[in-house]
Amino acid sequence: MHAFDVLGDPVRRRILELLASGDLTSGEVVDTISAEFGIRQPAVSMQLKVLREHGFASVRPDGTRRIYSIDTGPMAEVDAWLNQFRRFWTQHLDALDTEIRRGRRQRPDPPTA
Repeated sequence: MHAFDVLGDPVRRRILELLASGDLTSGEVVDTISAEFGIRQPAVSMQLKVLREHGFASVRPDGTRRIYSIDTGPMAEVDAWLNQFRRFWTQHLDALDTEIRRGRRQRPDPPTA
């Protein structure tokens, strides 16, 4: 499975977003994902398994709990692919930054009817 296939699933993307904020127990992941997506523990576990098997997440035991962490290795593949497209948005973001730093310009009031 290609990195973009893994990232194509909204549940897996959300799990990665959660893990990007810090390590979580499997129960914490299940609670959040179940609340947001309305899926049960077995479905969340399946998504965690996909992330583990493809190198996006790792798990370590902590007593009876399982602690999940994000692994950034596969994200390098995504970053490398996106790099060829950065030139399309970098100039626009730089221009936006310049305008923000200058402050908002006053726009004339629209004519009243």
